[in-house]
Amino acid sequence: MSYELTIEPIGQTIEVEEGQTILDAALRAGIWLPHACCHGLCATCKVQVLDGEIDHGEASSFALMDFERDEGKTLACCARLESDVTIEAEIEEEADAESIPVRDFPGTVTRIEALTPTIKAVFIETDEPMHFQAGQYINFFLEGGEYSRAFSLANPPSTGREVELNIRIVPGGRGTTWIHEQLQVGERVRLSGPYGRFFVRKSAPEALLFMAGGSGLSSPRSMILDLLEAGDTRPMTLVYGQRNRAELYYHDEFLALAAKHPSFTYVPALSDEPADSGWDGFRGYVHEAATAHFDNDFRGHKAYLCGPPLMIDACITALMQGRLFERDIFMEKFFSAADVQQVRSPLFKKI
Repeated sequence: MSYELTIEPIGQTIEVEEGQTILDAALRAGIWLPHACCHGLCATCKVQVLDGEIDHGEASSFALMDFERDEGKTLACCARLESDVTIEAEIEEEADAESIPVRDFPGTVTRIEALTPTIKAVFIETDEPMHFQAGQYINFFLEGGEYSRAFSLANPPSTGREVELNIRIVPGGRGTTWIHEQLQVGERVRLSGPYGRFFVRKSAPEALLFMAGGSGLSSPRSMILDLLEAGDTRPMTLVYGQRNRAELYYHDEFLALAAKHPSFTYVPALSDEPADSGWDGFRGYVHEAATAHFDNDFRGHKAYLCGPPLMIDACITALMQGRLFERDIFMEKFFSAADVQQVRSPLFKKI
C-alpha cells in the first residue's frame, strides 16, 4: 500500500510507501526538506500538515509539543502517512546545492584504522560510486541492518567507490561501541545517502573559514580536499580543536597541505594538553584560537562549523562578536538524546 504526499509550496506530489517516513520519501525523490538529527529530537524537520492523516511516530515531546500536534504540525523524520497528505515545508533555494536523491549503497569494509585512542577510520568500498557534495553525510546500518547511525563523509567526492567515516566511540553508545569492538574488515554493510545541506557555497567570493572539533573534522576535511583538488585559490583557514595531541588526527596531512598550498592555513588548538608536553601550538578552544588568529575580525569570510553542539554555539558567539553574521555562517551538528538538553542558541536557525 502507498499514499500520495503533496509538498507545498513547490506543489510536487510523490508516492510514499506504507511505513515510510515523510522525510525519507522526500529525500529519495530528490526533494530536500530541512532536517538534522533524523531521530525526532531536534525539531529541524518540523512541517505543517494541511490535509490528511499522519502518525507522529517516535517524535519526542521536547521537539514536538502537544499544542503543536493539535495545530497540525509534525516531524518529517518520524511522521508516517495514514492517508493521502498535503504538507507545507520551509524549502529554501540554494544556488550551489545539488539535488541528489538518497539511495541505498551496499558495500564491503576494506580497512579499519585507529586515528586516535578514541577515533577509528572505517573505509567502505561501495558496490557502485556514491555521488555527493563534500560536507554531506550518510546513514550507516549496523549489526546486520538493525538500526543506523549518521556519520559525515571524510573523503572528497573524487575517491569514487571508497568512502571514509571517522567514528569516535561514545561511552555507552551501542552503535559506536559495535563499530570499534566488533566490526571486521571484509564485512558486508549498507549505507544510505547522501544527506544534509552542509556544503561549500562555491559561487560566493568570500574567503573560507572552517572550524571543527573532535570527529567533526570529517566534513571540513572533505570540503578542503575537494576545493584544493579543484584548484580553488581563495584564502581558506582550518581551525581544528582537540583535547590533547594524541587526539589530534590528520595533523601531519594538514601541515603538508598548508606547506603545499599558499592559500591554505592550518590552526590546530589543544584545550587540555599537559603543560610540559612540548606542544608549541595554540592552547585553548576552537573559538578562542580563531578569535586570536583573526584578531577578532571575521569580516569577509564564509564560515563552516562542524563539531559538538557546545563548540558550535561558542563558535557562533565568537563569530558574531567578530562581526560575522547569520548569512555567512553554516553548520552541521548531530543531536543525541543528551544534546537536546543543552541550551540552543535562539539567534540561529540550525541547518
